[in-house]
Amino acid sequence: MKIVIVLGFVAVLAALGAAGVFMLRRGPSAPADASVSRQRMARALAVRVGVSVAIFLFLMLGYLLGWITPTGLPVGR
Repeated sequence: MKIVIVLGFVAVLAALGAAGVFMLRRGPSAPADASVSRQRMARALAVRVGVSVAIFLFLMLGYLLGWITPTGLPVGR
């Protein structure tokens, strides 16, 4: 369970990094190149949002099925 969540967070960071690279990297030629870069950046950000929503839903499913149990804070410390 923890491994799946950590891999999801790594995927979110990778998509965010890819979007940053696409934003900063512009072709030296025509503005049409910038359009492709914008599309790739938007796609990377959409992937980031999708993976984030999937992690959230996976956590909720895990809680409902009993895979994740709340432990809370220890009382008396």
